[in-house]
Amino acid sequence: MTLSAGIDVGGTNLRIGVVENERVIHQQRFIADFANICRKHSPNQAWQHIVAAITDPILDIQHTYPGIESIGIGFPGFIDTLKGLVLQSPNLPGLQNVDLASEISLRIGRPVVVENDAAAAAYGEFRLAQSDIESLLYIGLGTGVGGGLVLNQRPYTGEHGAALEIGHMLVEHSVTARLCGCGNRGCLEQYASASGVSLSYQLSTGTHLDAAHIANLAKAGDSQARLAYQKAGTYLAQTIAHVAKILDVSTVVIGGGLSNAWDLMEEAFNSQLHASLIPVLRENLSVRVSTSSDEAGIIGAALLSSL
Repeated sequence: MTLSAGIDVGGTNLRIGVVENERVIHQQRFIADFANICRKHSPNQAWQHIVAAITDPILDIQHTYPGIESIGIGFPGFIDTLKGLVLQSPNLPGLQNVDLASEISLRIGRPVVVENDAAAAAYGEFRLAQSDIESLLYIGLGTGVGGGLVLNQRPYTGEHGAALEIGHMLVEHSVTARLCGCGNRGCLEQYASASGVSLSYQLSTGTHLDAAHIANLAKAGDSQARLAYQKAGTYLAQTIAHVAKILDVSTVVIGGGLSNAWDLMEEAFNSQLHASLIPVLRENLSVRVSTSSDEAGIIGAALLSSL
C-alpha cells in the first residue's frame, strides 16, 4: 500500500489528506488565516507561523499513517516547482523567495514537493475525471482566483512557475480599476473571487459582508447582491474565453468555495462566454463545476509528490 499526503493551503484555511490510489482515505481541515497573519506580522514572523501551521498536522498524521512516503503541498502564489520556492504570494503579502519544500522536509523527514494550489487542483481534477481527455483547465474561485493547466496529461506551470495565473489577467482598464495584491489594477480576482464579490457589494451599498452572506441575499432577491455575482460571472467568462483562444482545451472545471454559488453567476457567465468565444470554439468547450467536494487539491498535491 503506497500512501502519500496532500496539503491544500488557502488564504483562510488548510486541509490535509492521506491519499491512496487517487482516493482520500483520511482528511482534516484547519482554520489558518494566513492572509491576516501576513498583514499583521513581519515577513519572517509570518513565515515561521505558516511553516509551523503546516508542519504540525503533517507530523500528527504521520503518527497515524507511518506508511506515508511523500508529501505534496499546494500553496497559493508563484511557485518555483523545481526548487520548492514560494517566489511571491499576492494574497499573502511579504512572502518572497521562501524555501517551503526544504523547511518542511527537514522537519518531517520526508521528501516534499510544492506546487501552486490551483495547479495541484487541476491535476487532481484531471486524475479524477477518469475519461479520455488529454488536457484540462482548472479555475479555483476562493479568497483569490487561481488557474491550473494539465496539458497532454502533464501539469504545465511554465518556465518560472507563473503559468496560468488567471486571477491576475486584467479585466478592467478604467481609472477606477481595483488595486490587486500583485501590484496591478483590474485583475480578475478583484472581481470574481470571494473577496471580489464582497468588495463589489460594499462599493454599491456601503456595507461589508462576506460572499456567503451576499449569496443568501441574492437568492432572497437583493438586486445589488445579484449584481455582484453577475459581475463575477461576466468577468470570469471573458477571461476563460481569452485563455481558450490560446490553449484550445476542451474541458474547463470551476472549483473553489465561490463555485457553491454558481447558480448566481451562471446566466451572466454563459451569455458572456458565448459572446467572447470565437465560433469554432463555442461547440467544443465544456465548462462544468467541480464535483470533487474540494478534494481535488489534496489529491493533486499528493499525486504530484510521487511522480
